[in-house]
Amino acid sequence: MKELLFDAAVIGGGAAGMAAALELDAAGFSTALIDREDHLGGILMQCIHNGFGLHEFGEELTGPEFAERLMRQVQAERPGSRIAVFLNTTVTSLNAGSFQAEGPAPAQSAGKGGYKELFCVSADRGVLRILARAVILAMGCRERNRGNVRIPGSRPAGVYTAGLAQRLVNIEGYIPGRNVVVIGSGDIGLIMARRMSWAGCSVKAVVEIMPYPSGLTRNIVQCLRDFDIPLYLSSQTTNIYGSDRVEGVEVTPMENGALVPEKRFRIDCDTVLLSVGLAPENELSKDAGVQLNGTTGGPLVDSSLMTNAEGVFACGNVLHVHDLADWVTEESRRAGRYATAWLRGERPALQVRVKAGSNVRYVNPGKLNPKAENKLYLRSLIVKNDAVLEIRADNRVIRSVKKNHVQPSEMINLSLGPRDLESVSLGPDSALEFSIL
Repeated sequence: MKELLFDAAVIGGGAAGMAAALELDAAGFSTALIDREDHLGGILMQCIHNGFGLHEFGEELTGPEFAERLMRQVQAERPGSRIAVFLNTTVTSLNAGSFQAEGPAPAQSAGKGGYKELFCVSADRGVLRILARAVILAMGCRERNRGNVRIPGSRPAGVYTAGLAQRLVNIEGYIPGRNVVVIGSGDIGLIMARRMSWAGCSVKAVVEIMPYPSGLTRNIVQCLRDFDIPLYLSSQTTNIYGSDRVEGVEVTPMENGALVPEKRFRIDCDTVLLSVGLAPENELSKDAGVQLNGTTGGPLVDSSLMTNAEGVFACGNVLHVHDLADWVTEESRRAGRYATAWLRGERPALQVRVKAGSNVRYVNPGKLNPKAENKLYLRSLIVKNDAVLEIRADNRVIRSVKKNHVQPSEMINLSLGPRDLESVSLGPDSALEFSIL
């Protein structure tokens, strides 16, 4: 078994992993960038629609174009570049404790503490033992499936997650069916409703259990309204019909949160696409002893995006599900810079707890550094126009932000720094509460 030593290891080669690795490399730290696929780019490579890059690159790109911009930076011949890319390589275990290594330590490392231990399996290289002083988790997320939402009925062919259908159509060149119903109004499902229409298929409907769409407003307009695809809100898919192949679905409207069986109806179709949410990919994290947030499904992190495991950081969709790849990249660049500071022995003197208040589902990260600028991400629990985001410390309002519109599907991000906090005295037992009014 081959043993390799690095300052840092980044698990996941999508937008998050590449952005984090680039920051570590820019600071002169040797970095292993590990991905189980045979290419970098992650899920972006099958997202051939545009809408990416406006924040990160200042222009509208497709998913592959966005990924290629980062790949070129990772693969560029730069003096002193120290990114080693491991493709077709799966990390089977992460030990976040302190391990010693034979041979000299990487030159740039501060040398404090031991190494994290990663065991990897590669068809090309066999079994690898990679030792790194810092680890960044950037494994992304996965789709929830029929088992997660417990739709009754038989198990015929023709039921796919929207992401799988996207791969079949955009990468493999297969059309999964001709008459389609999309269950759930997540962004991937909305985009696939449009994609299937472009492919000549008939999209009968999008069925959403909530009284509001789960996807971005722009996708509701561009993917459904522009193609006259019906959207049934407050409606639950209560049966899938078919023996060998899907023949139809039963849809039951809901009123005041309860099913109304007498109003149920059937939509004939041969294909069902599930767009019922995403979940951060954290099996590896759990096995390593990383504490997870019960609300987001991602790791609990402090102001530097570090988990409870010293020297293990998390960013992107493995931390919490983002709605834009641009926000993933922005957050992951910061994770790379935080890991760089940690490798140099820097630690924040004080961290203040952050918590979700009224009408806020979560706030990430869970702590902030009152002596630095902090980028925070949160999601609303309500749909509201003319809302106010209120931040309180010690029962005092320290900042109010007016929002024209909030809804659960659109992430809110804001910066909070020393100027915002100068009016309050914060200690280790203090907490900032975020509410939407």
